Amino acid sequence: MEVIVYTKPHCVECTILKQFLDDHHVRYEVRDCGHNEERIAEVKAMGFLGVPVTIIGDIKIQGLKPDEILEALNK
Repeated sequence: MEVIVYTKPHCVECTILKQFLDDHHVRYEVRDCGHNEERIAEVKAMGFLGVPVTIIGDIKIQGLKPDEILEALNK
């Protein structure tokens, strides 16, 4: 299952989220929104105003929500 994480530099929640995924041996693609207007537009198009945003298949999770992420990974 493809996992994508939208992040920004110096985002504490983003760093914790990536460490959480690493600890659970989840492979993921990082999409940096720091200076990339296209990536920022993608996040806004999903209806979110901030990062982190985790995409797991067709499930979109905004923020640091480990329980929701684990549940989505197990589907």
